[in-house]
Amino acid sequence: MTFATWLTVVTICALGAMSPGPSLAIVLKQTLTGGRCHGMTTAITHGLGVGLYAFLSILGLAAIITASPVAFSVLQWGGALYLAWLGLKGLMAKQSGDSELPDAPTTASAARDGFLIAFLNPKIAVFFLALFSQVVGTDTSMLAKFGYATTAMVIDGTWYLIVAWLFSNPRWLEQLKHKAIWFERIFGAFLVGLAGRLVFGILNGK
Repeated sequence: MTFATWLTVVTICALGAMSPGPSLAIVLKQTLTGGRCHGMTTAITHGLGVGLYAFLSILGLAAIITASPVAFSVLQWGGALYLAWLGLKGLMAKQSGDSELPDAPTTASAARDGFLIAFLNPKIAVFFLALFSQVVGTDTSMLAKFGYATTAMVIDGTWYLIVAWLFSNPRWLEQLKHKAIWFERIFGAFLVGLAGRLVFGILNGK
């Protein structure tokens, strides 16, 4: 692994992590409803999910997924249904009487959501397959492969830890907590929209 190649992986992974999408929505939702601990838990498990996909992609699982219409379709439908379920939960959230953050999640649910939102997204496998096909060859050592996967995991987890830290600032939360129900519903609508878009793509073979 050369420094230039590693820097390329770092840059592409950072841009991928910073791209707005369902992962950002989940981390923000968990942070605003459960506080810093839940947001950071979601960020860490999301990073673990991304790291697992990165390592499996290097080992060839991503190639199998993309080559098998059945496996890819199962993951696509699973991801769409999970997004829809999370979105509907947000849309149906109710304001509590004391104006506190609604439906505070448990640590277990934060960990689950962070991991599954990454693991049930087959596009992450495609992303890493495209990335690692440019930097991994037959002469790449297992240590280098592990290093690439670890880099992807650390970058993703660190980015969302920063997001959770910033949005869990007490001053921010004090201003946002009375409007948290609307953030919950906005995130819910966003996730349902993403699920609908994914289903549309599946049905149209995209």
